[in-house]
Amino acid sequence: MYSLISFFGLLSLLVFEEKPKPEILASGFIYETAPFPSCHASTLLETPDGILAAWFGGTYERHPDVNIYTSLRKNGSWSTPREAADGIENKDFRNPTWNPVLHQKTNGEIVLFYKVGPNPREWWGLYKTSTDGGKTWSKAIQTPPGYLGPVKNKSVVLSDGTLLHPSSFETNEIWTTHMEFTNADLKNWKKVEVPGPFQAIQPTILFHGGEKLQVLTRTQEGVIATAFSEDNGKSWTALSSSGLVHNGSGIDAVTLKNGYHLLVCNPIPKGRNKLSLLGSTDGKNWEELLVLEDEPSGEFSYPAIIQASDGTVHISYTYQREKIKYVHLSL
Repeated sequence: MYSLISFFGLLSLLVFEEKPKPEILASGFIYETAPFPSCHASTLLETPDGILAAWFGGTYERHPDVNIYTSLRKNGSWSTPREAADGIENKDFRNPTWNPVLHQKTNGEIVLFYKVGPNPREWWGLYKTSTDGGKTWSKAIQTPPGYLGPVKNKSVVLSDGTLLHPSSFETNEIWTTHMEFTNADLKNWKKVEVPGPFQAIQPTILFHGGEKLQVLTRTQEGVIATAFSEDNGKSWTALSSSGLVHNGSGIDAVTLKNGYHLLVCNPIPKGRNKLSLLGSTDGKNWEELLVLEDEPSGEFSYPAIIQASDGTVHISYTYQREKIKYVHLSL
């Protein structure tokens, strides 16, 4: 096993001896008009019907009318945004929804994780399922007490079939990162902490072969933090600086089929006016591959990134809090 992993690691280095050059295949907004003025926190999933996106939208973040919406990209165009979840408690009271995350089970059933609550310190986790590609959804199911599910970035399937849900808590301005584990049917929830010393949330996962995993997180300390696991996430090294200067906003990353790693982030100390795609052969040394946005002001943030079965890469992100932008790449 070791020699096989080493071979693929060497192959990855050989393939990407030169800096990869992403080619933009498509770029644009998921929608031009919508029944909500503000949006944020998109997520992407490849389905047999196309690329499914979800995000939250409403009057503004934290407003009680914020709901989860979805749209499907099929044959090169996006469907009209459709409401998938809300925070209605009764006829007189409702909470905002937050941070949807899409996942597909091996049986084809789609899971929509999301949060409900007045703010990130008091929210709780829920999920819905769909058996028709996201056209309709089940009633909401609450995650067990003390668990949120994936807090922003996608859940991943480990080598033993276990689902790892990268998660975190924000309590009284203290940020902590942890991993939640379930079986494929979202049963038998367990939790493992990722130790400090950073104030870190919203982790994303990279794969290094075998049971070796890497986590990247946003922090309050002005850098992206990282930690490693050699046992499929059962234990983690302490978070340390990745060396990447960062503004403390949401990030997302993915390991490609060939072992190369991609990261989308705001590589600036303050503001959210620049958003870039970075690449790495080892998860430690990163280089800028593509500048997605770079303006004197404005907000381009909270990216999501996936690799589709055809090898191409799909990215979405918040554009000025008014729209969700989508970029399709070959690498």
